[in-house]
Amino acid sequence: MKGAVKCAIARIWKDYSEPLSLDEIAKSAILSRFHFSRVFRDATQVSPFRYLSAVRIYQAKHLLATTTLSVTDISLAVGYNSLGSFTNYFTDSVGASPSQFRRMWVDGMRGTPQPETRSPVESGTVTGTVTLPPGYATARVYIGAFETPIIQRRPASWTFVEVVSGAKAHYSLPDVVPGTWYIRAVATADSIDPEPWTRRSLLLGDLDPLTVTDKSTSVVNIALRPRRMTDLPILYAIPDLERQSMATRHSMSPTSTPGRRTGAGRAVRGYGHWHAGEPTMPAAVSRF
Repeated sequence: MKGAVKCAIARIWKDYSEPLSLDEIAKSAILSRFHFSRVFRDATQVSPFRYLSAVRIYQAKHLLATTTLSVTDISLAVGYNSLGSFTNYFTDSVGASPSQFRRMWVDGMRGTPQPETRSPVESGTVTGTVTLPPGYATARVYIGAFETPIIQRRPASWTFVEVVSGAKAHYSLPDVVPGTWYIRAVATADSIDPEPWTRRSLLLGDLDPLTVTDKSTSVVNIALRPRRMTDLPILYAIPDLERQSMATRHSMSPTSTPGRRTGAGRAVRGYGHWHAGEPTMPAAVSRF
C-alpha cells in the first residue's frame, strides 16, 4: 500500500490550497475512503486531514519567509477562508504568529521560546545518544519532546547537540512533564561528499510514543536517517536549522508568485508547488 499512500501525499502537496475532501484524496490512492484512512494513518501516524493541515501551515511558513505577501493573502493561498482560523492554527503549530514568524526569519531565527520550567517532582528526564547514518560527516541536531507525531507546538523540553561520523552524541531532555510524548530529532548534516552543493542535507529521527512518569529517566537512542516521502512537515519554528536548510536551496525566481484565489475560491497557481518525493523539490523550498 506504500504506492497508494505516496499517490495520496503527492495529491495533498499538489492541491493543498483546494478544499480537498477525504473522498478526493482517497480516489488518488484508488482506495475506499475507510480503508484509505487506516492505511494512511499506519504510514504517517496521522489522518489525511491532519497531514493536509500540516502541509498548509508549512507552505505558509515558506511564503512568509520568501515573499512580501500579506498574511491575509497567504492564508487564502494555502487554503484558509478565515484569517482568524489560519492565524490561530499557525500560531499554535509554529509557536509564533504569522507576523512574529516573519520578523523572526528576517532577524535570523536566533532564538525560540523556552519550555515552561517545571519542578523536578512533577517531571521526568529523557536521555540517550544520537548517531549519524553512513555517508555523513557532521550534523547539528535539534531534539524535542512533542505532544503529537508532527513537530509542532512548543515542546515540553528541547536541546541542541553536535554529532560527528563514527561517534555518539549524548543528549538530555530534563523537565518533561508526565504523559505520552513523541521524541523527534531534526538535523542539518554535511555529507562526506567533497562537492559543496551536494553536502548539506536534512536528517530526521523519530521513535514510538514514550510514556514519561514522575522522576523517571527514559533512555532513548536516536539513529538519524534521510527523510522519507511519508514524513510529516516540520511546523515548529526551530532556530538555526530553518535558515540553514533554506540556504541550501537556490533562490526563487523573482517572477514566481504564490497561488491566489479566484472568486470561486480555487487557487490559480503561479507559485512553484512541489511533488512530495525527493528530489523533485523546486528551488528554495526547504522541508522546514
